[in-house]
Amino acid sequence: MLSIHPENPQPRLIRQVMDRLQEGAVIALPTDACYALACLPGDRTGADRIRRIRQVDATHHLTLLCRDLSELGVYAKVDNTAFRLMKTLTPGAYTFILPATREVPRRLQHPKRRTIGLRVPASPIVAALLQELGSPLMSATLQLPEDAHPLTESWEIDERLGHAVDLVVDGGAGTLEATSVLDLTGAAPEVIRHGRGDVGFLDD
Repeated sequence: MLSIHPENPQPRLIRQVMDRLQEGAVIALPTDACYALACLPGDRTGADRIRRIRQVDATHHLTLLCRDLSELGVYAKVDNTAFRLMKTLTPGAYTFILPATREVPRRLQHPKRRTIGLRVPASPIVAALLQELGSPLMSATLQLPEDAHPLTESWEIDERLGHAVDLVVDGGAGTLEATSVLDLTGAAPEVIRHGRGDVGFLDD
């Protein structure tokens, strides 16, 4: 367990988390929604571990946490309509499903649709970590298959998953909601999951 200030994350501690990730760690960290599991995108073992913890298969989208829209555009094919929408919603508690570019390893894409989940979180801890890394993080909502809601307290995550993850970043209590997921691969945005991000504007 490593406690980091949720609004003013200490650079020394952020570097400690980065060092662990570069050593191949799978971590639990707070976002602007619920807590998430994360590893480096190139870490094949880490992605497999996250899927085992979540008990999901290769068709479940893992999500790239990106610093900003320009970085997101490296990993996804974004048309003008999708870009305008994402610009109004980022940073924020939204995950976007988009066609993956060649920069995304095939094993991280949906095996049939060749899509990837991406988001730009509004979390000082995540933003500082991404800035220090200079690259995205691969992540998944920290919700266990037997639970109705994501895990939201660092002590409970440590208690239940301390044997399965290498580090729990304590940034205070998260929320009971995951992100809202918007599929932007079609002619119009489709809400795949209603979560913390408001999607009422799509009904207008």
